[in-house]
Amino acid sequence: MRGVVSPVVLRSWLAGIAGFGAVVLFGLGVLFAGDSRASVVDLRVWAVVNGAAPPWSYVAQVMDFLGEPVGAPLLVGAAVLGCLLLRRPRAAVFVVLGVGTAVGVAKVLKSLVGRTIHGDNLSFPSGHTAFFTAFALVVALLVAGGLRVGRTVGVSLVMVSTLFAAAFMGWAQVVLGAHYPTDVVGGWCTAVAVVPAVAWGVDRVADGRR
Repeated sequence: MRGVVSPVVLRSWLAGIAGFGAVVLFGLGVLFAGDSRASVVDLRVWAVVNGAAPPWSYVAQVMDFLGEPVGAPLLVGAAVLGCLLLRRPRAAVFVVLGVGTAVGVAKVLKSLVGRTIHGDNLSFPSGHTAFFTAFALVVALLVAGGLRVGRTVGVSLVMVSTLFAAAFMGWAQVVLGAHYPTDVVGGWCTAVAVVPAVAWGVDRVADGRR
C-alpha cells in the first residue's frame, strides 16, 4: 500500500462524502436546469457580498486567474513537479487526473444543466470552484497519506481544505459577478464527488500492475 493516494483510514468516509456531493449536485442540477435567474438563496448572499473595493477586488481577480487556462496549469504543474521531486509518480498522476476529471465533469454538467448568467453564459456548476476545490482535496489527501495521519486528523484536513478553497474561490466568483452563489455549491459538490473516485481508481490501477 506504499504510495497510495487514497489513505486507507479515510476511504469509507471519502465514499460517504462523495455520495453526499453527488446527491446534492444532482438535486441542484435538476432544480436549476434551464434557469437563468438567481434563487432566493442567491439573492440573500448577494445582499451581503455585493462587489468588492480595492484591495479586495484585486484579490478576487488573482483568485479568478488561478482558475483560468493560464493560472490553473501553473498551479497543477507546480504540484506535479513537487510530487516528482519527492519521487511520488503516482501522486503526480493523481494530481493531473483528479483535478482534470473534476474540471471535465463540471464542463459537461454545465452543458447538461443549461443554467445561464449574463445572457447565455453557462454557470452551473462553477468550474473555477470545482477546480480549486479539487486541487485542495488532492493536496490534502496526499499530505494525509504522506504523513500517515489518523482518521480524525485526516477528515479535518480534508474538510477544512476543501471548504476553505471553495469559499475563497467562490467568493471571488460571486464578487466578480461570474457565478450565482449556488453555482459555487455545485462546484464544491463536483470536486468532492469526483476526486475520491479518481483516487480509488489510480490506486487500483497502480497496485494492480505490481
